[in-house]
Amino acid sequence: MAKKLFIKTYGCQMNVYDSARMAEALAPLGYRSVEEPADADMVILNTCHIREKASEKVFSELGRLRALKDERPDGAGPMLIGVAGCVAQAEGEEILRRAPQVDMVFGPQTYHRLPDLVARARRGERALDTDFPAEDKFATLPDRPRAVSATAFLTIQEGCDKFCTFCVVPYTRGAEFSRPAAEVLAEARALAAAGAREITLLGQNVNAYHGAYHGADANGREEGLGGLIRRLAEIEGVERIRYTTSHPRDVDDALVAAHRDVPELMPFLHLPVQSGSDRILAAMNRRHTGDDYRRTVDRLRAARPDLALSSDFIVGYPGETEAEFEATLRLAEEIGYAQAYSFKYSPRPGTPAAEAAEQLAESVKAERLARLQALLNRMQTVFNEASIGAEMAVLFERPGRRPGQVIGRSPFMQSVHVEAAGDLLGEILPVRIAAAHANSLTGVAVAGGPAMPPIGGRAEVRA
Repeated sequence: MAKKLFIKTYGCQMNVYDSARMAEALAPLGYRSVEEPADADMVILNTCHIREKASEKVFSELGRLRALKDERPDGAGPMLIGVAGCVAQAEGEEILRRAPQVDMVFGPQTYHRLPDLVARARRGERALDTDFPAEDKFATLPDRPRAVSATAFLTIQEGCDKFCTFCVVPYTRGAEFSRPAAEVLAEARALAAAGAREITLLGQNVNAYHGAYHGADANGREEGLGGLIRRLAEIEGVERIRYTTSHPRDVDDALVAAHRDVPELMPFLHLPVQSGSDRILAAMNRRHTGDDYRRTVDRLRAARPDLALSSDFIVGYPGETEAEFEATLRLAEEIGYAQAYSFKYSPRPGTPAAEAAEQLAESVKAERLARLQALLNRMQTVFNEASIGAEMAVLFERPGRRPGQVIGRSPFMQSVHVEAAGDLLGEILPVRIAAAHANSLTGVAVAGGPAMPPIGGRAEVRA
């Protein structure tokens, strides 16, 4: 009889990938995914430490799971509860101390050991595994499944050596590690054979990728992200390629050339800047200035004029003045973003910024965030409205809320809603955009023929 598994995923796309691999690692033990934790024999919380009050949210969820575990009907057997991811890595022993209902705690580098952890938990042991193992976890995970959706995530790089002063990733994910290129290409071929038409390459600093061709060849030859993208584009069935998350310091000439030369590489890039103030960027240890970032954007747009950009911003970093915040507003308006994510600074335990003396009042951070988000939202609206009347290729990914509605993504990551008869899921079809909304587009499928160039040049996104 199949066992039932529920995984709740917090945070980033890398956690989405990790959750899928956890499910694959548990499949040989008879576990199959279900939609509700109340139905599950095992529940795993795959946590993220990036967002504010991450650990408090995990403990709150564990309280709800304790009630489910205690209420298991007679004969159903015990429910196993696991906590994975970055909160588990940072606070594993505290989780076991505060939450006796938890059976397993394991970090993002050890989920390939899940079968062993489950065996220990079934014996009544409360298993903790937050080491940074010497072995390559990817090499020990099972093969990818025979059927996947039209879009798939593929982790190619993990960890971070940048040590931004606000970020816990170097402490929870470890040092930068790049998977061998041959291993990445083999997984991409398997995904394409299973039905994936778009592959998003993932990494904490994905454009720092430098994977060896075959672990290490005689010359120690390595592949950068630009070269890897070119090789991925040669795989039959791979029609779209994206990557995230990038660091401005690691945009090299080969990657810029890939944006120019590889049509499968979509014209959308998430390139976090965090602040427009050089002093704040230095305090954050970002290792670039505002003008460095501007020059990088100029190089990319010279190579791909229709490139749309997304970014991350942090407002209210310790000591940030009003003038320094206004520098962020100016940079955002100068660059012009199709999308962006913005957050109030919140201290992360163990990071240098958390110990800074000049912590700003929440009211100041909230007011600045509202101003920045108003600007970014206007930019997104302008960008979406520039799509009206354009014909663009849309990859249809999932059904909409209404019968006959299907939702896909434009080359620029915009959500596109279409009313269509028949099953379009997994298809890439030309769509003429009829209306724009704050967070999506509405279009009409165009019968026959390839899609026209997306917008015919980069839309102006000045607010």
